[in-house]
Amino acid sequence: MIGTGMRDRERRDADTVAALADAFLARYGDVPEWIVRAPGRVNLIGDHTDYNDGFVLPMAIDRAVWIALRSRVDDEVETRSLEFTEPVAFSLASLATRDDMAVRESGWGAYVRGIAWAMREAGIPLRGWEGVVSGDVPLGAGLSSSAALELAVAHAFTVTAGVPWSPIVMAATAQRAENEWVGVQCGIMDQLISGSGVAGHALRIDCRTLEMRPVPIHDTVAVVVLDTATRRGLVDSEYNQRRAQCREAAAAFRVATLRDVDLETFEAESGKLSPIVRRRARHVITENVRVLTAADALTVHDLAGVGRLMNESHASLRDDFEVSNDALDAIVDAAQSHPACYGARMTGAGFGGCAVALVDAEAVAGFSATVAEVYAQRLGRTATITRCLPAAGAQAVRTPKR
Repeated sequence: MIGTGMRDRERRDADTVAALADAFLARYGDVPEWIVRAPGRVNLIGDHTDYNDGFVLPMAIDRAVWIALRSRVDDEVETRSLEFTEPVAFSLASLATRDDMAVRESGWGAYVRGIAWAMREAGIPLRGWEGVVSGDVPLGAGLSSSAALELAVAHAFTVTAGVPWSPIVMAATAQRAENEWVGVQCGIMDQLISGSGVAGHALRIDCRTLEMRPVPIHDTVAVVVLDTATRRGLVDSEYNQRRAQCREAAAAFRVATLRDVDLETFEAESGKLSPIVRRRARHVITENVRVLTAADALTVHDLAGVGRLMNESHASLRDDFEVSNDALDAIVDAAQSHPACYGARMTGAGFGGCAVALVDAEAVAGFSATVAEVYAQRLGRTATITRCLPAAGAQAVRTPKR
């Protein structure tokens, strides 16, 4: 079953590359110099812990953003998307400074320009390039389409300028672009897994030290993404408010972040927090424990143990962190009720988007059909249910000249 999935992925990737190359040829009259790709991700467990210096367990998925490109002799950047009508074009010399960042653009171009700005601020050499972008990471679904675009653009800048690729450096640079340019106060998880993913594995990431430990995902289990067809915008959502509440809790405990508060201390001293901030802190502190336990359980193929922790994580995100919604709760309940499902939870920042389920690999088709039917009956919506394979992180391939 895994073999069939991998062959399907390889065919899909080949079709994407061919379409990009054709679009590049039509636009620029030549073949591209480079093809770069950066994957989206699904987080198995550990949401809203990354910006608290905690632990996460994501995996890069076989959905990605691709760019076909060639370098220019000047400092102009021009790129077009097969999915969006508006092109992105700017001069590296004209990038906004920190003092006039209010002029930054919105839309997908903000990520392209923001990466260029953050790389320049980090002292990384830049060179102009032109290219065509395409992607199949669902937008706003909690699968990190923005991080995939950021890492793909960063890779485009590194290959054209001859800069060595460092996943950790580029992840930190992309996080800065999203924090300071786009305006979302995300942690580093999304960018780091997109840059550093290991095929066949999830990564247990320490978001403080950036230590990464590959955790194997056995081919007898399937990671299934459940797209509720509801969407959220992080900038306009309560995401930044949740981050502020976590900072308030950390300050009350006189620590840098909630990573530094253990469960015993929290239970003894949580009375100093307001009820809402107490709930936010309890989620983060207990979620860190769940991530570490789940990573160990997955390593020894204790799928039932991982599933229980995923179920507990969803309850915590729903009740303590309050970032679920009716659609996520409905699809998670439908998944958890299926006998082939070990566990399920919402994934990503929340407020809409996707859930993730750990399912017996031999029962994916029946699981998917049943969950989709139950979800449609309850909410009148059509869910998109997809098995995702654990993929490698960002890559660049030089294309042969004709």
